Amino acid sequence: MNREKTSPLGYYTIGIAALFLLGFLLLIIFGAQVYRDAVTGQNQNDQTRALRSYLVTCTRTASAEDVEVTDFAGSEMLVIRESGTDYGLRIFLHDGQLVEHYGLLDQEPDPEYATRIARTDLFDVEKISRNTFSVTTDSGRALLHVGSAAADEPADEGGDGR
Repeated sequence: MNREKTSPLGYYTIGIAALFLLGFLLLIIFGAQVYRDAVTGQNQNDQTRALRSYLVTCTRTASAEDVEVTDFAGSEMLVIRESGTDYGLRIFLHDGQLVEHYGLLDQEPDPEYATRIARTDLFDVEKISRNTFSVTTDSGRALLHVGSAAADEPADEGGDGR
């Protein structure tokens, strides 16, 4: 009766190789999840910055007299009149989307023809002072500072009124 003895060394080698393989696979899985979370966070930050920058840019050249907050379809609408004309840009919330509509201000804006800006469930505009507005969206809060018509007029440099 010859019985061959099997060495436990072979089992240890297979076990260690399997352990390294399992560790490698777990490392790949967790690394991919961390990378996905980082990219998602970066995309959200990019969208937040883009929305805030857009709102600031829309009001940058407007005077305080050309910017107002009105009510439209149960929510607030930011109206930015184009100086000297009856046209303007209206920004409002429609079906979970922040949209803009450019056109005659004496006509009701049509949300179906408005341009989508960003997805948000919140659009709150508050006039803080004559020249400052606070706009709050899902992305956060942005302060909009608009100029004044008096500051845009040239100063009388002659001094004698001629």
